[in-house]
Amino acid sequence: MNATATQDRPIYWGTGRRKASIARVRLVPGSGKVVVNNRSGEDYFNRIPGYLAVLKSPLETLGLESEYDILVNAHGGGLTGQADAVKLGVARALCELDPDNRQPLKIEGYLTRDPRCKERKKYGLHKARKAPQFSKR
Repeated sequence: MNATATQDRPIYWGTGRRKASIARVRLVPGSGKVVVNNRSGEDYFNRIPGYLAVLKSPLETLGLESEYDILVNAHGGGLTGQADAVKLGVARALCELDPDNRQPLKIEGYLTRDPRCKERKKYGLHKARKAPQFSKR
């Protein structure tokens, strides 16, 4: 168990990745607030409720949304990738919290890393798949 104790409060860690984003997530017993890069979750995600709903969804699946604070250090990519990276990190931290949480999270698909990422550019093409205009003559 990777839980570390600070002032008699256990901290559960989880790392999530999505596209170019990496999020290191800590779950701390608290009231359910979200802090991303020392800013409130609402402030960081530009008050877009969809992003906050995404990263809290593993907690809502287990009914723990008001029992743990989510502390995040995220970098790389954009807001969508970071929100999904936080979601994976929260799910992994919940598995450390209690191994019995793994099954419901796995059924919902929260423990699966999304493998889609930017395709590399190939030589002879403008982008990954965009070819120069074809001229018949």
